Amino acid sequence: MAVLRTERLILRAFGHGDLSDLNEYAQSPLVGPMAGWKPHESMEESAEALELFLAADDNWAIVRKDDLKTIGSIGLPADRKRENDEARMLAYALGAPYWGMGYMAEAAQALLAHAFQDLRLSLVSAYHYPFNQQSRRVLEKTGFKMEGALRRSQKTHNGDILDAVCYSITREEWLTRLPMIPHEEGP
Repeated sequence: MAVLRTERLILRAFGHGDLSDLNEYAQSPLVGPMAGWKPHESMEESAEALELFLAADDNWAIVRKDDLKTIGSIGLPADRKRENDEARMLAYALGAPYWGMGYMAEAAQALLAHAFQDLRLSLVSAYHYPFNQQSRRVLEKTGFKMEGALRRSQKTHNGDILDAVCYSITREEWLTRLPMIPHEEGP
């Protein structure tokens, strides 16, 4: 798994040492519901989520360079709504204290560079609930185009069925808008 660096962030594989920071942001009642999952109620729940992150090769910890604190996650899982082997979905969560600081847009730009330059994907999609205006802004800042909404398509942790607002960006759109954003890889 590539380690990606930006001006303020390191995107790297999760490790067992991230459990406390993961629990800190995942227990917030503001974070999980924005993406359809319930806030973690215990360290054990966070440990289970961490094990899933450790087993996957498509999920990065978002770490601040200045204090090495893990403040969120970002990934490129398969998009189950598309039958395209060259497409992945951008998925992310960020601790509420770090909202509005540009961290997620910065992390997303680095991951898009990796997706299109290194993985040679043809498209990256993303979805958010209609009420999640923070995600809408991140996607617009990073060049995604709205495709529309899949009405009543996603079930949340509490059983609500919500619309999913669909976005995507193609490699060609990314190259036109953000030509070859440099990113560092490291061990």
